[in-house]
Amino acid sequence: METPALTLREVVAVLEEMFPPDTAQSWDRVGLVTGDPDQPVRTVLLAVDPTLAVVAEARRLGAELLLTHHPLLLRGVHSVATTTAKGATVTDLVVNDIALYCAHTNADVAAPGVGHALAAACGLTDTEPLLLAEEQELGRVGELPEAVTLARFATALADRLPSAPAGVRVAGDPAAEVRRRASNCGRLAAVWENGLSRRAP
Repeated sequence: METPALTLREVVAVLEEMFPPDTAQSWDRVGLVTGDPDQPVRTVLLAVDPTLAVVAEARRLGAELLLTHHPLLLRGVHSVATTTAKGATVTDLVVNDIALYCAHTNADVAAPGVGHALAAACGLTDTEPLLLAEEQELGRVGELPEAVTLARFATALADRLPSAPAGVRVAGDPAAEVRRRASNCGRLAAVWENGLSRRAP
């Protein structure tokens, strides 16, 4: 028996309750990118980036909705011709009736959300916001259960996070002891400029 489908409109309503679009940073572009709100949705593929390879995977899986963290159209676009990667991606989505929804900084700041999940993966306890930006809490600062070396912390984090081509990269003395840590997902410029007053040694 086929699973009853929800409409894309119903799925978007749930997503926007979990990750309100108005909590995204002003520079961000979140929400529904392609798709008919009345189209049926039975299968959803989650990914970090809406690349051509990911769209191809959605096609293979028969997914009607692709939910990604990073936006496809973050900056102004004047063409979606297939001669560009973004244009080819939009065309592939539209031709194959695959909706694309992006939840980025609004997912980062949600509670629970990406920021809290990353802090948990780092093993942090007693967390607090790293900084406030546009009235939203960005990043988390907290304590590790015990002091560990940077190398041991990086190894443990790599074990807890999904594998990625670049893996986990760290800077600093591998033998240095760490206890209080800051975590942040996404753009670090605001953190470096505004968040270091809450320094995590």
